[in-house]
Amino acid sequence: MKKIFLCAINNILSGTCLEDCKFCTQSVRYHADIERYNYKNVDQIVNEARQAKKNGALGYCLVTAGKGLDDKKVDFVARTAQAIKSEVEGLNLIACNGTASIEQLSYLKEHGIDSYNHNLETSERYYTDICQTHTWGERYNTCENVKSTGLALCSGGIFGMGETQKDRDALLYAISALKPESTPLNFYHPNPALPIKTRNIEMEEALNIIRQARSLLGENKLLMVAGGRELLFTGKEKRMFEAGANAIVIGDYLTTAGLEPKKDQVMLEKLGYEVATSCDTH
Repeated sequence: MKKIFLCAINNILSGTCLEDCKFCTQSVRYHADIERYNYKNVDQIVNEARQAKKNGALGYCLVTAGKGLDDKKVDFVARTAQAIKSEVEGLNLIACNGTASIEQLSYLKEHGIDSYNHNLETSERYYTDICQTHTWGERYNTCENVKSTGLALCSGGIFGMGETQKDRDALLYAISALKPESTPLNFYHPNPALPIKTRNIEMEEALNIIRQARSLLGENKLLMVAGGRELLFTGKEKRMFEAGANAIVIGDYLTTAGLEPKKDQVMLEKLGYEVATSCDTH
């Protein structure tokens, strides 16, 4: 029976980013109608982690808005990771905090972080069309820093932002060159506040991306369908698993509501899949 890995996201610092990424509601530049707050209470995060584990999540991702890590964020994420690890067993803790140095990443690893998520988002060629306040190269360098510290790398991208097929191919090849342990595939979710107004991707194209990613990454890696899953695959989830996906995000996303975790559990059971209980993909 095929095992499906579940991951949950916690937006622990929301909507305070000064960057101009045209796909992101967390940027203050676009005034998207989202909940914005500074550092979430650690006890609340631990309780939410405990609930995510009860819902079947193996991966638990701590996300902060902003371009990258600074001393305050590093300290907060490290303290939060320690608190979760002391209270909740069996979670693979993922930090997603933007660009990061080897020193910052090493500190997070020492304090309980298992994996670091930093997405390339799109091809190097197309990146300047969607962001001009930092470079694609900075993203790639952070991914290389993650690898050098021994943290597991989680890196993926967003499809459907107006990019060409060549851009999609280039992104997948760049991701595969990094040899990440897990790869989230996101499909653009339009928001009226954002400069990117339309989504240029349909389900068959998304399925081809999943197949291509699986071919490039190999059979024993986590390939996750994340943001935008509900827009493309509701009622047809079996097709994305048959195409090669073996992981999904459950619950809410960063600023967008997801499905109730119980609904995903029912869906997986109906399809004959088993919820994974360890991170072993073999």
